[in-house]
Amino acid sequence: MPSLSVILPAYNEEAMLPKTARVLAQILEGEKIDYELVFVDDGSKDLTWSEVLTAHQANDRVHGVHFSRNFGKEAAIFAGLAAAKGDCAAVMDCDLQHPPQTLVQMYRLWQQGYEVIEGVKKSRGKESGAHRAAAGVFYSLMSRATKIDMSRASDFKLLDRRAVNTLLDMPEQNAFFRAMSAWIGFRQTQVEFDVQEREAGVSKWSTRKLIRYAISNIAGYSTAPMQCVTWAGAAFLAFAIILGIQTLVRYFTGHAVEGFTTVILLVLLTGSIIMISLGVIGYYVARIYEEAKRRPRYIVSRTV
Repeated sequence: MPSLSVILPAYNEEAMLPKTARVLAQILEGEKIDYELVFVDDGSKDLTWSEVLTAHQANDRVHGVHFSRNFGKEAAIFAGLAAAKGDCAAVMDCDLQHPPQTLVQMYRLWQQGYEVIEGVKKSRGKESGAHRAAAGVFYSLMSRATKIDMSRASDFKLLDRRAVNTLLDMPEQNAFFRAMSAWIGFRQTQVEFDVQEREAGVSKWSTRKLIRYAISNIAGYSTAPMQCVTWAGAAFLAFAIILGIQTLVRYFTGHAVEGFTTVILLVLLTGSIIMISLGVIGYYVARIYEEAKRRPRYIVSRTV
């Protein structure tokens, strides 16, 4: 049984996977760490799985899990945790933007007794201003929802076997690894790292995917949107009371409010608030429906 399992979710990473397997093997063997590398092919459309098989032939410590289709990074992480055999398990990106030397530092902290070692971003690398601002808003909301500072959080973590088993025992289908690994507790510490530049391939996160990812995880860990609906209703009620009193006063003093425009604006405002409220409530109902179906997080088609 290996001491360290390194879980590497991969989606269309044929260009980086051979180097990642080679670099990690060199570093971990140089540090005399007993390891295994678990690549999880998240339904890639390129030759990622072929590269996993090639890497396995060159190094029998390389293992692979292949999904029947693309299930997303969160599913790939949990599939890797389920396949990991090590006394501790680390999750890192397959593109080497998470520096391997920091992984060694995490492992040494685990040997000192820490059970959850979180990699926090010292710098975020090259990002557009809009992306940086959006990330700031998202992590601010998530920090309030989880009561944990997630402003520099990442998926780069090392977990003791007890922490891994605790995560695998959690039944929810829409999992958010980045928050769940902090939420479970245990003895935790942090390691700072600088996000490295991608050497090959392109980022798999489009703006649309990031927005959907943010909305899904905020709804999964916070009832804030539901509370916003309540506050919006209360604010509109106060506005309606004030407007109603003003209208009655003007009516009894012989200065009744005239004009079709006022009525139309009030109807549009009311309708908009109602529709938005129904949309927020409907989203939460949809999440409950997804959980109630109890479908698996992922489907494994092949392993090596």
